[in-house]
Amino acid sequence: MSRVYPFDDAATARAVIDDDGTLVEWNEGARRLLGHPAESVLGRPAAQLLAGQDAPAPPVGPRWEGTLGLRHRDGRTVPVWLLAHRRPARAGHGGNWLVVTPLADPIPPAEDDPLAAAGLIQSPCAVAVYDAELRLRRMNDAMADVVGLPEEHVRGLRLTEIGGKPQSEDLEQGMLQVLTTGSPLDVHTYMRTGGEDRAHAWLARIAPVRDAQGRVRGVCLAKHDVTENYRARQRLQLVNEASVRIGSTLDVTRTAQELADVCVPALADFVTVDLLDPQDYGGEPPARPSAPLTLRRAAHHSVLDGVPEAVTQAGSTEEYPAGSPQADSLTAGHTIIASVAAGEMRSWLTWSTARGEQVRRFGIHSSMSVPIQARGLTLGVAVFARHRWADPFTADDRLLAEEITTRAAVCIDNARRYSRERETALALQRSLLPRTLPRTAALEASSRYLPAARAGVGGDWFDVIPLSGMRVAMVVGDVVGHGVEASATMGRLRTAVRTLADIDLAPDELLTHLDDLVVRLSDESGAGAGPGEAGSPGEAGATCVYAVYDPVSRRCTVARAGHPAPVVLRPGGAPQALEVPAGPPLGLGGLPFEATEVELPEGTVLALYTDGLVWSRERDPEASREMLYEALGTYADSLDGACDRVLHTLLPPGGSADDVALLLARTQGLPATQVATWDIPADPALVAPIRKQVVEQLDAWGLSEAAFTAELVVSELVTNAIRYGSPPIRLRLIHDATTLICEVSDTSHTAPHLRRAKFFDEGGRGLLLVAQLTQRWGSRHTPEGKTIWAELPLFEQDQQGF
Repeated sequence: MSRVYPFDDAATARAVIDDDGTLVEWNEGARRLLGHPAESVLGRPAAQLLAGQDAPAPPVGPRWEGTLGLRHRDGRTVPVWLLAHRRPARAGHGGNWLVVTPLADPIPPAEDDPLAAAGLIQSPCAVAVYDAELRLRRMNDAMADVVGLPEEHVRGLRLTEIGGKPQSEDLEQGMLQVLTTGSPLDVHTYMRTGGEDRAHAWLARIAPVRDAQGRVRGVCLAKHDVTENYRARQRLQLVNEASVRIGSTLDVTRTAQELADVCVPALADFVTVDLLDPQDYGGEPPARPSAPLTLRRAAHHSVLDGVPEAVTQAGSTEEYPAGSPQADSLTAGHTIIASVAAGEMRSWLTWSTARGEQVRRFGIHSSMSVPIQARGLTLGVAVFARHRWADPFTADDRLLAEEITTRAAVCIDNARRYSRERETALALQRSLLPRTLPRTAALEASSRYLPAARAGVGGDWFDVIPLSGMRVAMVVGDVVGHGVEASATMGRLRTAVRTLADIDLAPDELLTHLDDLVVRLSDESGAGAGPGEAGSPGEAGATCVYAVYDPVSRRCTVARAGHPAPVVLRPGGAPQALEVPAGPPLGLGGLPFEATEVELPEGTVLALYTDGLVWSRERDPEASREMLYEALGTYADSLDGACDRVLHTLLPPGGSADDVALLLARTQGLPATQVATWDIPADPALVAPIRKQVVEQLDAWGLSEAAFTAELVVSELVTNAIRYGSPPIRLRLIHDATTLICEVSDTSHTAPHLRRAKFFDEGGRGLLLVAQLTQRWGSRHTPEGKTIWAELPLFEQDQQGF
């Protein structure tokens, strides 16, 4: 069982004085020294114990020592050497002063006393010997230097009475453990000792002192200064921390701030990071700039709240002339260290009065300017300053700052290059996406595009394409990957979709042609592969959904290629996904696509989107789709409001991890009163009656001004259908507020084409006449054959003479 060693409270005179000067503790040793019992002095001013002299000036710092004349109970004056420690406030208690002095050693050393014989008194290692009550018996000169007090002043005191610091309590607990167990112990501490301003790291080795019979009679404490090893570990830890903390994002300002944050207070008390603007150098930072320099304050950090040392605010720019630390280190291309003591900062402070005042105000005594350089380019400069640190910057500090700054420079350059590529890709993306959506009679549309928050610009796109017969196509697609290449591929696919839509391909046929294009793009991307290697299928892959809505029939045909199914909200209903076969992603090649046709009542809202809207690491796609349905379910007439509500509901505040494209469309039906249809027998003699019926219909619609041109166009289209087509033949007129459309359908699959008729030819001029009389004409294939159509602008007739 461990032996417990009680302390002799009377071996030291000890008193505790509150901040207001009142005595709050008085031990037996103090009573033995001055004769006053505790009850006669506690709660009274400590100054009453002074023997006929004024109270000394309040101590400056955490420790005070000196000799004072104290009043004994019998009236005589006792000169006493005192040691006082300032103790900080603790839980429930305010701060106070511990005042101690050792009493005469009650145990005279014997010749065989192991405590007297212990400890290498002349050793350069700091050694002290404590007795069984943990009172100091002996210490050598090296330990006296560490303590900052001679042995005769502290002999008989406990370690906590000598040091008065929290670390002293830890050491004394270790000494008690050694005294109790008889086993040696090592304790690491970090504190200031003696009159030093700079803290040191210490390894305290505590060992038991035994007598001839092996009994523990005390402990020996040896202190070893391991400050250099400690600081080497700190430097290694700081470099490791910098490698983890700096460069967490591809944001230049954030990375610069991480550099400043890592170095305060581990290396400096105040750090600024100023960067060159590449635009001042033609878009690329220089290899070696020349003064004067314009720098932008990217970041700064300080041990003081609010960074009061800073003269330049974050985000602002300032010109730095030759003679400033920023300009000198950048033009020299290496680190420059300067200190007030050596007079090296005097010339730097002359260029800025405000900075000179800040240096004097905060006591900045040492400065270190480190260029931020990466890949042969100079990006900016980091300036480190010290005012709380007592030591100036050393050569080791310089190596450490350069190591950390070099790591940060690579991260800043990566962020800068990423930002430049992102801006380029965004510009390309914006140029390829539609600036505005066309106004059509078939639907009203609204859209949103948001680039990825971190991964960079991708290949998401959307489009609304007017088709013949008042129909309109809607498309949303997503190219695999991110960056400029994805944006360029997106542009090629969007152009291809518009071209294929212009020839009125059905949605499934359009996706088949688009799939062939993506396969070719994949082959091209593998053109640079080695012999025998080829681009992987789907390497330039994409997904897409394509829908065509007809306002006359109010039917919508949809096909998709590996893309999320559209969501439909019918009037008075709940949002639901359209059941459209998924189809393979574009780029796999050779696989079929299927189209689905559904009826959409007027006022139906159709939502097409990319998977970035519903994909999230925080929740599964099914939960995201339910959130989408809920957001669309609150639709109230405004498509723009619905777009914003959907994005706000599904996307996190920091943005999505992938690009997001969203297209909302509200269908509009064309009233039957704006459509007229005739079935035409294959008899050229009946063309004239048909022309008359067309004129009458236009008069009924109030479109008499378009009757002459429409009569000519209908005559040519119907005549061609009778002559070259196959019955049955159908004529249809459609109009809205701005356009009149003439359509003639037959069952022949032969497509018409323009040709130049010779002077003596009797025919061949019909389609040329149609092309000249209309703003647009064309043909489209149908399941039954083909339809030739022509669009005439209303009330804006082209005045041509006939």
